Amino acid sequence: MGFVVNKRGFLAPLPPLVLALLFVQRFTVVVSALNYTNHRQVSGMRLERIQRHLDKINKPPVMTIESPDGDIIDCVHKRKQPALDHPLLKNHKIQRGPPEMPRVKALKEDDELRSERTKKSNEAEGVRGSWQMWHRNGTRCPQGTVPIRRSTVHDVLRAKSLFDFGKKQQRSISLARHIDAPDVVSGNGHEHAIAYTGSSQEVYGARATINVWGPTIQGVNEFSLSQIWILSGSFDGSDLNSIEAGWQVSPELYGDSRPRLFTYWTSDSYQATGCYNLLCAGFVQTHSRIAIGAAISPVSSYTGNQYDISILIWKDPKLGNWWMSFGDNTLVGYWPAELFTHLAEHATMVEWGGEVVNSRANGQHTSTQMGSGHFAEDGFGKASYFRNLEIVDSDNSLSSARSISTLTENTNCYNIQSSYSNEWGTHFYYGGPGNNPRCP
Repeated sequence: MGFVVNKRGFLAPLPPLVLALLFVQRFTVVVSALNYTNHRQVSGMRLERIQRHLDKINKPPVMTIESPDGDIIDCVHKRKQPALDHPLLKNHKIQRGPPEMPRVKALKEDDELRSERTKKSNEAEGVRGSWQMWHRNGTRCPQGTVPIRRSTVHDVLRAKSLFDFGKKQQRSISLARHIDAPDVVSGNGHEHAIAYTGSSQEVYGARATINVWGPTIQGVNEFSLSQIWILSGSFDGSDLNSIEAGWQVSPELYGDSRPRLFTYWTSDSYQATGCYNLLCAGFVQTHSRIAIGAAISPVSSYTGNQYDISILIWKDPKLGNWWMSFGDNTLVGYWPAELFTHLAEHATMVEWGGEVVNSRANGQHTSTQMGSGHFAEDGFGKASYFRNLEIVDSDNSLSSARSISTLTENTNCYNIQSSYSNEWGTHFYYGGPGNNPRCP
């Protein structure tokens, strides 16, 4: 069977006459796309390999929804989703009952007043929650299905290779720092502005509310993200386990510059296991209204309305799966415990913050922005923030993350400033413009 790439980025069968010509001459297809895909020649054989891969991850939908931003959202029966193709999940039964949500530790009177002040403060300052763009046409996936963003040929062609599609690059170690600092964050062109917990405690989850912006990206192979990391294992070996979620702008992965809800996981330091979103088997989705990888809307504006999302990741104390909730405790799905080694028990570190890729394409530091593109000292409405940082302890209780450290590789490019207040608890501003006179 031969294929041709149509304007939507999907493969369509070639007409019989063209198929006949393929036997006479060597055939290549010139592939182009409006969204960041460069013109390039792709052999018919490679296109067929790509299509076989897409057939594995794009499951037959019960219904299809077209988002205003051009995404195709497939409503797939929850028992047919990609997660269950994982060899470790052959006998996995989707968790039917809701997990045990983390408890907020008994509130004192001043804590109750702080909670009420936080709500009033957010309303006064113009802070609102963000949702997803594909909801705008009013169509929803039916009960018993989960929404999955459909991947296209163009999505795969933007990656370095089929193997690299949907994966983060393995990180190398290059910076020496304090013994408790997370070495995993450095190297391989990745730069960060993060807050993190010490590595000596047992952690069973974390939560934060994350300001959403649309940072500009210089190169198609660069990204900017803001996320939570749940970590365990060795930072200098090949056994690091990581669960991640937040928002990101990645032209290579999505073909545009919109901020999108994303997840990631690995059990071997980003070498072979894991992927973004549902681009490989692993994460089990359970909710019919949240599409991982879909665009978040609306986003914050400079000195204007501020929008944020709340993400909670925690280990269900009964079955051991790592669950994720979005917004007002909407259960999105979970990472089964079977996927992990160290995280099958607990986490040893949590990180919150921003990450960019600095490819130095022209021998200069990238101008890819982190957060809002403004430094931390600019404050509310100008710099991006994480607020109400919390951790989950061994008795499944949430408490404020009081003892945190911060880290950046180059404060002239991106920086971070943490603080504590009655309204926002432990919080920080972070980000920056990248390339500037002090960051050449």
